[in-house]
Amino acid sequence: MTAAPLKICIFTETYYPVMGGGETQARALAGKLVESGNPVIILTRRSDPVFAKVEQYGDVTVHRLPPTGSSHGKKWGLLFSAIPALFRLRRDYDVILVSGFRVVGMTAVLVSKLLGKACILKADSLGEMSGDFFRAGMAKMKLSTTSVFFRLFLGWRNRILKKADAFAAISSPVAAELRANRVDPRQIHMIPNSVDPQLFIPISPEEKPALRQQLGLPREGRLVVYTGRLVSYKGLPLLLEVWQKIAPIYPDATLLLVGEGGLDMHNCEAELRAFADGHNLQQRVLFTGKVQHVQAYLQASDIFVFPTEREAFGISLIEAMACGLAVIATAAGGIPDILQDRQNGLMINAGAADPLAAALGKLLDDPALAATLGRAARRTVLEKYSEAMVTGQYLALFRELVLSGEQFH
Repeated sequence: MTAAPLKICIFTETYYPVMGGGETQARALAGKLVESGNPVIILTRRSDPVFAKVEQYGDVTVHRLPPTGSSHGKKWGLLFSAIPALFRLRRDYDVILVSGFRVVGMTAVLVSKLLGKACILKADSLGEMSGDFFRAGMAKMKLSTTSVFFRLFLGWRNRILKKADAFAAISSPVAAELRANRVDPRQIHMIPNSVDPQLFIPISPEEKPALRQQLGLPREGRLVVYTGRLVSYKGLPLLLEVWQKIAPIYPDATLLLVGEGGLDMHNCEAELRAFADGHNLQQRVLFTGKVQHVQAYLQASDIFVFPTEREAFGISLIEAMACGLAVIATAAGGIPDILQDRQNGLMINAGAADPLAAALGKLLDDPALAATLGRAARRTVLEKYSEAMVTGQYLALFRELVLSGEQFH
């Protein structure tokens, strides 16, 4: 017998066309849920005044709430503006999934209890439950995360968050953080992020030159690519220092940085561009700026490098793996959940120049090894991280909570 459709509200601070890991995952999940016959609404902030208050993306309705604008502080206003919206739209959802609960999770949990709805909290980043996520922003405002006021606020907030029906942990470190902050282990469900393996798909070596020409990239030679935000904690300053040293050894290799620094307080794009210019690497390090369709740049490349210092999961990593690229990544955060060193990629310690240089040299020197690792990487994605598989895990959790009415407090 076919299960009755579930109506889902995905509540998130920002949403498409804002581009980021959490936003991309929320949009992909919404699309797959609708595709499987389960209506979805999105509740988010109107982070740009050009966005309409209500928009339709396919069969997904997006409700954008005040306060309007890009200031980081304005996200706190969503705590209050979402309350009447959640009540007004209560007939449009059975379940609230909060994607990135650090700020708006409190509102979702409290309203869900009043309305008798199921509420699941998903952390998009490390530090959301512990409060470490706020450290950089508070330091910028000359505030301390060790202050009595902040610790009192965090304790009060976490008591509310722990009233949620479930937590979705995208990686082992996220699950460990939840447990360390006294979330009941029975509330924690391991559900990874995902990728569409029909969109992120390998192309043949014969197809690469034409695609590169279309993208304005060098037709010949090897391309080593990074995709994601150009921010310092992704290890990019170190990557450029290493590239400066090994570039003369591999004259046919080009480093491609796909993305921009954007409004992130750790933006290092200007620093990276200045380094490339100052070391005559203009032809050996290419910057794309913001792009809408990252998969084409991955397909055009040969090796993916991800030298991040911290990572809750690694969406860029599984996108590259789905495209069949040999990957080099650090053993940071949730990455060891995904990579097994020398089996489906190369894994190195974060912040270490010599191992990064050695790993790049190993793959540039041995194309056969790179091809073998790339095939294994694609298999890993098909086995564990496809959108269809992960959507099924979320639906199973939603149904368990809605139909059984189990709540852990």
